[in-house]
Amino acid sequence: MRGKFIRPFVLSILLLTACAPDSTAKGGADQIPTAVIAGETATPLLAESAAGMISEPTPRPTVEPFRFVLPTPGAEPVSGWRPPLYPVPWAVSAYDHFYFIRPIAADNVNWPLAEYRYGGVFIEGVVHTGVDIDAAEGAPILAAGPGTVISAGWGLYSGAADNLNDPYGQAVVIKHEFGYKGRTLYTVYAHMSEVIAIAGQHVETGDVIGLVGKTGATTGPHLHFEVRLGENSFFNTFNPELWTAPPQGWGVLVGRISGEKGELLNFYPLEVRPEPSGVPLRRALTYAFGAVNPDPYYQENLVLSDLPAGIYKLTLNYQEKDIQTWVEIFPGQVTYFTFTDKKGFQVVPPPEPNLDFLPVTPTPTPTLTPRP
Repeated sequence: MRGKFIRPFVLSILLLTACAPDSTAKGGADQIPTAVIAGETATPLLAESAAGMISEPTPRPTVEPFRFVLPTPGAEPVSGWRPPLYPVPWAVSAYDHFYFIRPIAADNVNWPLAEYRYGGVFIEGVVHTGVDIDAAEGAPILAAGPGTVISAGWGLYSGAADNLNDPYGQAVVIKHEFGYKGRTLYTVYAHMSEVIAIAGQHVETGDVIGLVGKTGATTGPHLHFEVRLGENSFFNTFNPELWTAPPQGWGVLVGRISGEKGELLNFYPLEVRPEPSGVPLRRALTYAFGAVNPDPYYQENLVLSDLPAGIYKLTLNYQEKDIQTWVEIFPGQVTYFTFTDKKGFQVVPPPEPNLDFLPVTPTPTPTLTPRP
């Protein structure tokens, strides 16, 4: 799914009118006194008396109001500028894993579409298992890390190489020569217009493996990017925003938002505003079901990357109330928070991870708690 928010400037118009002569007439401040001669209404009274000489009236120019168009503060457009990425692998915490570069170079859009992140739903019942990067059609797609191409072409989802209706379209899968906690890592690059890499080829970080396109189930050109851990399976994906290096000086917000019974809340929007300016507003949706998996350490259901370091106000509408807190984003690091029904927001480190976390077979969809 592709889409963009349009954030127009809001304009206000300040009208300032020119000063007019004072008047004692009740009709209004702009009336001019007149003299009555022989029962007629005369021209403006400029002589000493009605019986005296009446001079020709001096033309009074019509003065148009001054008009100023003044912009009022509003949401700033999202900048297309990003600093260089941290060198990979980048991991400040012992459990972080920013191992991959962005699969699109910095001369094009190389960050996730805001409205369709990991865990989002475009078609009912179909959960988004990666992130979409809104790069231009034909832009080069780069290997996010070194490894071996194990699949290239059609049929990634269906398993049929001649299936031109495969939802991934033309896609490449790389099995990386490094893993995480003893588990194998894979990356997926889908919807290509042209596949350049071939199965069995060894690639290095940054090698061109294909071109951005719109093949498969898509409404326009973009790159669908996935990170898989443990198995090359649709059910073993993890949030790519926790695996790709952030821009230098920028950080990542990660949250676990749960309800009364400790259940993860699904499709709850979180508003994120930098302080003190309050603009631009960022939003992220929670995810909690289907073919998505929380990180073994953070056990999150919300990730928002590419945040410049600083103080941010978080707002969550829970049970028809706006609940707020403030957090600090640190350069190159994850800022982690939790929200529970009883304790509200807390900025605390997660517990030690359970490394026996990976699903190996499709798991049943749990009971959801949708946003009211």
